[in-house]
Amino acid sequence: GEFMRILTLMLTSLLTVSQVVNAETVVYTAKLIRTMEPALPEATAVAVEDGKILAVGDLGSLAPLIASRGARIDRQFESYVMTPGLIDPHVHPTLPAVLTQFPFLAPDDWSLPTGEFPAATTPDDYRNALQALVAQHAKQTDLKSDQGVPFIAFGYHPLWHGEVWRDDLNEWFADTPVMIWHRSFHELIGNDAAWNLLGIREEDVADIHEGVDWERGHVYELGLRAVFPKMMFLFEPSRYMGGLKNFLAMMHESGVTTAADMGTGIFGNPVAEIQAVKAAVANDPVGVRLVLTPIVTDFITRRKSATEALAEVRAWQAMNDDQVSVGNHFKLMIDGAIFSGLSQMGAPGYLDGHAGVWMVDVPTLEAFAKTFWDAGFQIHAHSNGDAATARFIDLLTYLLRESPRADHRMTLEHFAYSTEDQNKKLAALGAAVSANPYYHYILSDMYSGDWLGPDRGPQMVRLGSLEAKGVPVGLHSDSPMAPLSPLTLMWTAVARENISGDKTGQAEVMTREGAFRAITIDAAWILGLEDSIGSIRAGKAADFTILSDDPMTVPLEALRSIDVIGTVFAGNAHINK
Repeated sequence: GEFMRILTLMLTSLLTVSQVVNAETVVYTAKLIRTMEPALPEATAVAVEDGKILAVGDLGSLAPLIASRGARIDRQFESYVMTPGLIDPHVHPTLPAVLTQFPFLAPDDWSLPTGEFPAATTPDDYRNALQALVAQHAKQTDLKSDQGVPFIAFGYHPLWHGEVWRDDLNEWFADTPVMIWHRSFHELIGNDAAWNLLGIREEDVADIHEGVDWERGHVYELGLRAVFPKMMFLFEPSRYMGGLKNFLAMMHESGVTTAADMGTGIFGNPVAEIQAVKAAVANDPVGVRLVLTPIVTDFITRRKSATEALAEVRAWQAMNDDQVSVGNHFKLMIDGAIFSGLSQMGAPGYLDGHAGVWMVDVPTLEAFAKTFWDAGFQIHAHSNGDAATARFIDLLTYLLRESPRADHRMTLEHFAYSTEDQNKKLAALGAAVSANPYYHYILSDMYSGDWLGPDRGPQMVRLGSLEAKGVPVGLHSDSPMAPLSPLTLMWTAVARENISGDKTGQAEVMTREGAFRAITIDAAWILGLEDSIGSIRAGKAADFTILSDDPMTVPLEALRSIDVIGTVFAGNAHINK
């Protein structure tokens, strides 16, 4: 409707901005260049031209080339370490674009472009902090300009914060509209005032079989489909584009030059979302690459068949440019969110007896997977519990039987829990895994109680086993499920230290080499981009990350706090402020 027309007009005007390509030859020097190329693993100088790498070595070996091309030597990074541009192979730009509009109040600390948000780890802490945030918001807000927008805080989790439902929020906040967004993003809880403000009544959600507990003011997973259309303030152009700018700032601050959106269209309007991302990137002075991945639930919600979905995706690909592209990737959803305890665990299941949810039934998964597989797409599937891992293995076995294919790289996304036997099967079937190691950091301690028990809890995200079997692994943030920070992810995978400071599941640590590959060249492999990014060698894109220290040798406890000095994108340097 009108909203989309305004957004489209705004985007069209923004997209006329374009970046200038510089044709001079520049040689960047560094104290150390970690190339991630086995044939030349270390260097101290790299020559770039037209956005690409011309040659790698040192000033001595590059001297003839410097002379013949009249190259300019740029020594600004001489005292720093240069790595390939870091890669996050699973983010959701739309989620930070929406959630950074609001304060974070979570079990973990958050440092964002919008401020510092300390953790709340007990029910009392949570209630007190929430009441303080609501009071502060009431003081600061011009209610007229924020009409129709309830107060929202992201990061609630009952295992830390206790059960908080509609009646609690009614009691705490009376007629102030307040909603709490679960740390999983997959659940919302609101008080009477919030639901009234949004104009959502019980009959509006009556036909949703799973995903609504109206009495508790709780909407989750598929139930959110009924609620998001009533929350269009999230996409009001200045709010939403401001949120996308926050997302790009998060990328720059953490040294990420390429990321993959693993769920384009989660809010039901993929074309508007693609255009918004393109406009934000076109106006970003630093430069990033974003690969956008269509998601099965968007097409199911819009009642599109697999064949219709493929035709739509092909049309979106016509909008691709050098920086923002809809790749030959397709995302499936198998089970529910790990943060909500809605993942599907195999026997003995959750020890407290609650059950996970299946997001998409097997016949639908097979239909979409086969259509896109046969069209040459790489399939990615959200899978958290080991019962979901079993479904992933069955699905890949089915596809290989129906349409055999070499180098398919079908990727299991998230990988919260699997068994050793399943890891062996994933290796045998040629699967890849894009994992979120932060689950072990934030959840394993809490989940070791009456959810997964003392053995399965500490073994969450079993990456050491995959590395030993040669399964390609990427590490992702699924931002904002983990901080958008590859060095933090690398630390979590190598240290396996949980939020309480205990080192657990130590049989599953990754080597530093393996974890560093998982945020550079192996992450590129998982995105099918290993020929153009992920390592520093002649012919690849000149995308680099500049660090204050060497992630391969710095003491382990300092790994996650290495400063990101800046990035070089397509040959152009940018310093973080």
